[in-house]
Amino acid sequence: MNSSNRIYLYPLWVRIWHGVNALGIIFLIISGLRMQYADVDLFGFSFKTAITLHNVAGVSISVNYVLFLIGNFVTTNKYHYRVELDQLVEKLKLQSNYYLSGIFTNEPAPFPVSPKQKFNPLQKYVYIAVMYVLVPLLIVTGIALLFPELIVERIYSFSGIYLTALLHGAIGLFIFIFLIIHLYIASMGKNPLIAFRSMIDGFHDVSH
Repeated sequence: MNSSNRIYLYPLWVRIWHGVNALGIIFLIISGLRMQYADVDLFGFSFKTAITLHNVAGVSISVNYVLFLIGNFVTTNKYHYRVELDQLVEKLKLQSNYYLSGIFTNEPAPFPVSPKQKFNPLQKYVYIAVMYVLVPLLIVTGIALLFPELIVERIYSFSGIYLTALLHGAIGLFIFIFLIIHLYIASMGKNPLIAFRSMIDGFHDVSH
């Protein structure tokens, strides 16, 4: 492949963070499902093991998230997460139409990847929602469930622990759905493995 068709887009720290985050989320999902369906013998390990695995993965994700925030603060990666409202609705429509039809008819991407534009508008705001809303809520509710004495005993007529667990599970479900969509979109293109290779060597194929 011509090196001129590839741009260095993912620095080492981003790739390490991404890998740890991906593994952590997978372990959270597997252990969370085992805990949710305690009476079913899922995945071949015990409920007690699932709790330990879930807690370890949760702490790892939390520490990794702090490193993500620090990395974004001290590097130019933060510019990829800037909120830009100018013509936002039109941009989101363009990108949505591309994902729904244009990509299947080989239309050019409306927002091609470049060193200054790592994400298209739809990706950007989904990632912002996940990384700056859902993940912090997942961590906070997870810490609360790890130390239930921190949770308000009752909220109106409902158990505080029950509501916290419900919110934690709902956020986990949203992140699971996001992961499936993320993997699907990453595999779209001429070669379904190119985007995944980018997370190994840091280079993005501009023709993908």
